[in-house]
Amino acid sequence: MELFNVYNLYNVTPVKAQGCSIWDDKGQEYLDMYAGHAVVNIGHSHPKFVAAVTDQMQQMAFVGNMLQSPQQQQLAKRLGKISGYDNYSLFLCSTGAESVENALKLASFHTGRQRVLAFKRGYHGRTSGAGAVTDNASIQSLYNRVHKVVYVDLNDTATLTKELETQKVAACIIEPIQGTGGVHTPSVEFMQTLEKLCHQNGTLLIMDEVQTGFGRTGKFFAHEWAGVHPDLICIGKPMANGLPCAGVMIAPVFEAVKGRLGSTFGGSPIVTAAALSVLDVLEEEKLMANAKAMGEFLKEHIPTSPRIKDVRGKGLMIGIEFREPVAPIRQKLLYDKHIITGSAGMNVIRLLPPLCITQQECYTFINALKSIL
Repeated sequence: MELFNVYNLYNVTPVKAQGCSIWDDKGQEYLDMYAGHAVVNIGHSHPKFVAAVTDQMQQMAFVGNMLQSPQQQQLAKRLGKISGYDNYSLFLCSTGAESVENALKLASFHTGRQRVLAFKRGYHGRTSGAGAVTDNASIQSLYNRVHKVVYVDLNDTATLTKELETQKVAACIIEPIQGTGGVHTPSVEFMQTLEKLCHQNGTLLIMDEVQTGFGRTGKFFAHEWAGVHPDLICIGKPMANGLPCAGVMIAPVFEAVKGRLGSTFGGSPIVTAAALSVLDVLEEEKLMANAKAMGEFLKEHIPTSPRIKDVRGKGLMIGIEFREPVAPIRQKLLYDKHIITGSAGMNVIRLLPPLCITQQECYTFINALKSIL
């Protein structure tokens, strides 16, 4: 049997990682400016993370969700405190797409409505409902397209108002910063209008913080910059620093009905221990403040070039838009300069480094890009 060939793979085989560095099977060190799609927020192989997972593995690797889990309760309390959502509830699952699926399901149960409003260039996952609210026809089968979804442009208040005033929309789902769609940020005014219109028309606001959460933008959640309070918050990627952990943070207005939601692996002892260690490190090492400072430093020092059209983003979620396809530039960064980057479409290099990145490591990337340009 062979692997199902769905990924574009570079000719690099990693065998070890520490902090912001990855080493391949030939001993070559790479600077990781992507953190596995914004997953490794506290850095690779952080000793506190390794100790927490190792200790838990030696005690108990797995137990089902029909038994008590003090660790899950502890994680919910810690997460509520650090995020400012103490009065919300937490449902634990395994992936960001699963988080989105459950948020959409809760919204439909609560409102008795079917339609969902999503945004052009938005990305929320590849599963059934998550794929339906993702504006990318190439990942949508006919099965995805049966869902009742309407797409609106970011910052298009007129169309947004028209759609929500029908009072037939169960939920509006939005990324506070679009990741895969090109690192585009809706305006503060638009986000606040969206929240107001949702409340006025009985529509629930779902904030997809799967990529932007856990300190990446300099605040715990990116939507904090706009001062809004969603009804449902989807979390995932960096939650357990590489182990599969995700969840939905749920406002008090929702009723918890036994059997309505469930997840076999959600909140298992190992991932819960890992998630608790992530929150510890975020606070102890002041990584949110570092994300803000290093993000500003990177944006300020990206080299000026007629080949670069725009530099945007917040904290350590940065998009560098070029006037040309970025694939050749990324290949030179990888093979010549040994730096791993991401992309967002054909023309945008996406930077999502671990939040522990140093100024010297930022300089390494800046100088490498300057040399290539």
